Amino acid sequence: MTFLEAWRLRGTVDLDGGSLRPWLLGIATNTARNTRRAARRHEAAVTRLPREEVFPDFAEDLVGRIDDAGQVAMLQAAVSRLRRAEREVVALCIWSGLDYAAAAQALGIPVGRSAPVSRAPARSSANSPASRFRLKVGTGRRAADR
Repeated sequence: MTFLEAWRLRGTVDLDGGSLRPWLLGIATNTARNTRRAARRHEAAVTRLPREEVFPDFAEDLVGRIDDAGQVAMLQAAVSRLRRAEREVVALCIWSGLDYAAAAQALGIPVGRSAPVSRAPARSSANSPASRFRLKVGTGRRAADR
């Protein structure tokens, strides 16, 4: 910038002897001052601008919701194929987190009896999302908890 300014002001220089160094240093000093003054004005103008609102990226959340909706639909279809007593067992054991004994007590049936408590998990398909939540027979724990 300094030499561009010196070129622009070349007509004002006195060529009658002497060094051009003081003239060139004066131009350099003024150019540096002007540059700094312009930078301060620019910074002040930018700080006066309203701040841009930052919106979080919802793409990952949306993909997760779509995937979850598909899995919930498959799970609902698998549960709808169960008999009513077996659906009650699924509701108690999987969604409510009860073990076999607590589910049997809630349904009013003996624990050792071959009842919906032991059949419902076995009826879910191995390929369905519900199979991840299949109860481990005899422990009352979900297979996902192992």
